[in-house]
Amino acid sequence: MGIFKNEISIENRDILNEYLTSFEYRTSGLSFSSLYMWRNENEFTWEIFGDYMVVSGISHLELDTPEYFIFPPLTRNGTYEPAGVKEAIDAARKRFQEKNQKFSLRLIPAHMLNILETAFPNDLEFTADRPNYDYLYLKKDLAELKGRAYHSKKNHLNYFLNHYQYEYVALTPDMLGIVSAFLKEFNARKNVSEHEKHWLKMEESAMHDVVRNIDKLDYLAGAIIIDGKVEAFTIGGRSGQHTVTVHVEKANSNIRGLYQAINNEFCKYLDDSVEYVNREEDMGIENLRKAKLSYKPIEVVEKYIAVFK
Repeated sequence: MGIFKNEISIENRDILNEYLTSFEYRTSGLSFSSLYMWRNENEFTWEIFGDYMVVSGISHLELDTPEYFIFPPLTRNGTYEPAGVKEAIDAARKRFQEKNQKFSLRLIPAHMLNILETAFPNDLEFTADRPNYDYLYLKKDLAELKGRAYHSKKNHLNYFLNHYQYEYVALTPDMLGIVSAFLKEFNARKNVSEHEKHWLKMEESAMHDVVRNIDKLDYLAGAIIIDGKVEAFTIGGRSGQHTVTVHVEKANSNIRGLYQAINNEFCKYLDDSVEYVNREEDMGIENLRKAKLSYKPIEVVEKYIAVFK
């Protein structure tokens, strides 16, 4: 259903990007590539209130019943003015009330807390949202895997390089068939609940849409081909001037070193303007957290939830 009037679409990409790129939000969710990819699963919608754009969506993480929320308001000119921020959030709250929905702000980067506190002094209660913290890396570290910290990763990668003939290629719409075949095999190997199967199906649908439209969008995406089959692929997008966020990374886990290879190849092919790679959150999954920490992030980017007292 969505809270606001406008959906995320290719047609309104330019206006969305005006607000998404004028300020360094530094978080994975605040980019067109992320909002577009997950627009259906999270029911993302947006509206402009005064000088700011407000995007709403559904939070599924750690909630028995999914709840709508808003991201922090987005600026068009790169600056924030307290009265305007208050006006935008108050208008968004009114829309939530009209639809009988609880109201919260989520995925707030730590460096924006003071903006909200200034707009609503003593009115907001902030909670750290640890499962949604992003993991930020130097592109150079992931591309080179130098030093003792990456010894294990390098060993797995070298095993793959020494045992497999492969090709790394850019994803194109005409690869939809072989990407779809890979996803079906990938998901069939998972032993998950019916609820998780539902989400995997929704994710498959999102991947099909992105690959089908990849030449119309600004995604950075590549795949590893072995014996004519996609065995790994990754899809990312720009998040600010010097950062690329990896939204999806999948590999055949039966092939040793393949996850290290797809990560490594993707980073090696990024252009010189990219300094950082954001590999998104761990969703509170212990094994995923351990894996993300094993790549030695230079920063774990904090995010917060805000509710009115």
